[in-house]
Amino acid sequence: MDTEDLGLFGPGSVTWKVHEEPILIVAGLRSLYLQALHPRAMAGVAQNSNYRTDAWGRLVRTATYVGTTIYGTTAEAEAAGRRLRTRHARMRATDPFTGEEFRVDDPDLLRWVHVTEVESFVSTARRAGLALTDDEVDGYYTEQRRSAALVGLDPDDVPGTAAEVADYYRDVRPQLRMTREAAETAVFLTAPPIPWKLSLPARVGLNLGPPRWAYFGIAATALGMLPPWALRLYGGLGLPTTALSADLSARALRLALTAVPRRYREGPLQQAAKERAARLTAA
Repeated sequence: MDTEDLGLFGPGSVTWKVHEEPILIVAGLRSLYLQALHPRAMAGVAQNSNYRTDAWGRLVRTATYVGTTIYGTTAEAEAAGRRLRTRHARMRATDPFTGEEFRVDDPDLLRWVHVTEVESFVSTARRAGLALTDDEVDGYYTEQRRSAALVGLDPDDVPGTAAEVADYYRDVRPQLRMTREAAETAVFLTAPPIPWKLSLPARVGLNLGPPRWAYFGIAATALGMLPPWALRLYGGLGLPTTALSADLSARALRLALTAVPRRYREGPLQQAAKERAARLTAA
């Protein structure tokens, strides 16, 4: 196993440039709000996941997987992909409208999750102030076809440019709707249980300490950054002022997060990747 290669992307890739951004915490939440609007995708999660009882554990596992695919060696990324494909291959769910049983690793569902995730990452980073040219945005989507292959998708069947992503969203929108599960998930995402170590003692049974209010701000920004058509499905108006307010909030949050010293905001996978790249450059 090569423990010293640069992985699927490496320095100089648009992927590393985008994922350098701590604002992607908002992007991850935005992608979950989007994903919940697909009835089958939502049923697959609800019927195979303990996200309500282990929300933060699931978040850590997802972040670790993404971090491994972005910053791990090629062998580490491929191993993470194999483990994920093995888990998905065992999972089945029932369509909430037709009663039909389906596989969780259905390519249409995997494609939906992939596109909403990568589109949320790059669009949030850009709207928060990261300077990206149109060519770089297209480059990011093209690079992320490598991540799509890890979950079992044919890279040629995955949108590889901003225009292709826009076409994909237009084609899939008739399948999207607000279901009871989507509404319950949106409420849960907006006000999940805060880990007890972050909670402050609260009166009358309410936990409204600083961590809770900070999270509310992140969730509100993530919701406001949804496409207008998604906001309308959630019952909002999707006005231009909503997007403007969310963009301003994202820019302010990005400034605050980037002021934090790198040693605190970079995870071990990212730090190890940079050290590995420095060794390979010096060799």
